[in-house]
Amino acid sequence: MCRSIKTLRNVEREASDTEVREASLQFVRKISGYRHPSQANTAAFEKAVDDISEVSRQLLASLVHRTPAAARKPG
Repeated sequence: MCRSIKTLRNVEREASDTEVREASLQFVRKISGYRHPSQANTAAFEKAVDDISEVSRQLLASLVHRTPAAARKPG
């Protein structure tokens, strides 16, 4: 979908809040068509980024890995 969004699972360490937020921002930009929303749309845009960041953290925390962390390659 969006090539600039990097995969945050299968990394040796947990994804940082910054990495999750940056991926969420790219997703919202792609969906909305805005790189920088107008002042009238800024609140909705930022709320979407916050909501997607939270759901993304929940998803990453709930994923089950078949391979032990030491054997996973960064993706």
